[in-house]
Amino acid sequence: MDLVSKHCRPQTKGTPKLNDEQIAALSSEVPEWTARDDRLVRTLKFPDFAAAMRFVNALAAVAEAEDHHPDFTVRYNRVEVSTWTHTVHGLSENDFILAAKIDRLI
Repeated sequence: MDLVSKHCRPQTKGTPKLNDEQIAALSSEVPEWTARDDRLVRTLKFPDFAAAMRFVNALAAVAEAEDHHPDFTVRYNRVEVSTWTHTVHGLSENDFILAAKIDRLI
């Protein structure tokens, strides 16, 4: 099953974060994203500010639907998105699911 067809699931305290091997395997499904410092990060460039904000609004809808909310920064036509799972203090499969769904917006 590909990541886009999955849905984020609540993570309970005590659930371990993904290990390096698991991160490497899932990273191949979202190659534009970089795993660093227990986060999954991607910077996207758009033609202008309005296009960047349309993307952010679409991203917000996906995040709400999945109940998994990334951080993002808008700098005119660039949007940096960063996701991680607070309860596991690192990356979970949810972060990769969200990343895959965000990629579909582009």
